[in-house]
Amino acid sequence: MSIPTLSRDTLAVTLRDDAAPHAPGTCDKGLLRGAVGLTVIALAGFGFLYSLAGVGLGQALFPAAANGSLVERDARVVGSALVAQPFTSARYFHSRPSAAGYDMMALAGSNQARTSPELRARLEEARAAAARREGVAPAAVPSDLVTQSGSGSDPHLSPRAAQIQIARVARERGMSAEAMAALVAQHTAGRQWGVFGAPRVNVLALNLALDRAGSAR
Repeated sequence: MSIPTLSRDTLAVTLRDDAAPHAPGTCDKGLLRGAVGLTVIALAGFGFLYSLAGVGLGQALFPAAANGSLVERDARVVGSALVAQPFTSARYFHSRPSAAGYDMMALAGSNQARTSPELRARLEEARAAAARREGVAPAAVPSDLVTQSGSGSDPHLSPRAAQIQIARVARERGMSAEAMAALVAQHTAGRQWGVFGAPRVNVLALNLALDRAGSAR
């Protein structure tokens, strides 16, 4: 079997062709088109269409939650089922304390360590104040009437924290403790899907129900 050979002139022409520079821009145009196309697809798809689809699905499937779970009374928005409000009147159930002062623009916890002397002093002061307000011993005050949530806007109380306020609210509104306890039970939600979380009472919903019950009497 013979091995093909190249003449000197043929080899010189081949080397010249390989060394010749390509026309400017012929190699970069394909890369540039791909980069621009990917950028446009990413911006249009993930920056616009994905967001639009998310908003559309939210409005279609969960319109109340998608719009902030707003609570209305007499065709007027009075709050959100997801956000705590400060109730200071003795005629209402009081919410969990807030490190942010219930300010939605400054939501945060106290960021104080469990060993902080300031934290311990504040907890003892809050426990004593809650005990005086509800007429119970300090040891009987539930922790969620003393501690602050991480968000500063927890709208719920534990059933025990609501029940300990029944006597005060019933007395201030001239209702029986039994009727007030029944109202609290009606507004006590169980665990999510029976598994997650803990039983809870939405304070805003309960207080609005109090006002409706008072106006119906």
